[in-house]
Amino acid sequence: MNTSDPTAPAAPEPMDPLPVLYTKPGCPWCEEVTAFLDEHGVPYRDVDIAADPSAADALRRKSGQGKVPTLDWHGKILADFGVEELVPFLRAREVKLEDN
Repeated sequence: MNTSDPTAPAAPEPMDPLPVLYTKPGCPWCEEVTAFLDEHGVPYRDVDIAADPSAADALRRKSGQGKVPTLDWHGKILADFGVEELVPFLRAREVKLEDN
């Protein structure tokens, strides 16, 4: 479930309660990952790096690269990935994936 709020600041506070997913328009891997998270009931905050240069800077600072999608799961970074890498990453964090 995407909880993106256009009025919220793009760069999350250090204690952001939701995982932060950095994406950009036109990225097929981003679309695949957001669809997977939404379909399986995994909450996250979507941050569009194309719309906010400070978000792109935060992405580079956190992950050491600028590719999307990149997921910041409470300080654990998964960068430049697809669903194949996302599933084991979530399972390692004991995330329950709803079957829809």
